[in-house]
Amino acid sequence: MLENPRSPRARAVAKLAKKPARAESGTFLLEGPQAVTEALAFRPELVVDLFATPTALERHPNIAKAAADADVEAEFATEEVIHAMADTVTPQGFVAVCRQFPTAVKDVFAESPRLIAILEEVRDPGNAGTIIRAADAAGADAVVLTGRTVDLYNPKVVRASTGSIFHLPVAVGANLIDVIERAHGANLRVLAADVKGEDLLTARNDGILADPTAWLFGNEARGLPDEQLELADRIVTVPIYGHAESMNLATAASVCLYESAFAQRSAHHE
Repeated sequence: MLENPRSPRARAVAKLAKKPARAESGTFLLEGPQAVTEALAFRPELVVDLFATPTALERHPNIAKAAADADVEAEFATEEVIHAMADTVTPQGFVAVCRQFPTAVKDVFAESPRLIAILEEVRDPGNAGTIIRAADAAGADAVVLTGRTVDLYNPKVVRASTGSIFHLPVAVGANLIDVIERAHGANLRVLAADVKGEDLLTARNDGILADPTAWLFGNEARGLPDEQLELADRIVTVPIYGHAESMNLATAASVCLYESAFAQRSAHHE
């Protein structure tokens, strides 16, 4: 059992909260039973190390079984060691180290996708992770993060995705112009979500949401500049019918993605 929270091994895991350590090792930090469960269920080959308190493994026998089935050895550690390794104050007895596994942009568009989310300069890790989760829930084929967007393997992004990073392809480090060109080459309509756009209801009534679509989401504070909006086929905004000053980016993205998901599924059933 690992008992020293200041041991070199515990320190090495804790360093993965910082991007330089992740870039050097090609690994990232995973915390909590939900994220560990998703990793073992969908991408067990990525799990390099799994640390858990004996009490946590007793509470989650499904994780113990999944780890054994995947030939991943769970190493016991004290609560103090787990907390020293984790980025959050509530890792709930589990920390894992996983290999990074980004998808190539060209592969995203080679599979005839019907629904894609593109994130350009989304800087808040909670927003990025939540949009990945929403894209997963809406049945999107992939998410693309440009090079100006927060690191996919930032612990806050990973936590906010609640395991969705293991469910669908996520490309990183992409150039926006290249992504838009590839989207058009794959016969996707690019819809930019921005306050300067037309009402989402107009796009719905025009029937375009049922078509293969790449949604483009920009920076939380500045949105998308004019030169990037010009790359899109249409600019759409989620209307605010009440008195809210604005809408959180991840919330607006969720609405857009689900509008497309509803329209595409309705068209498929007709």
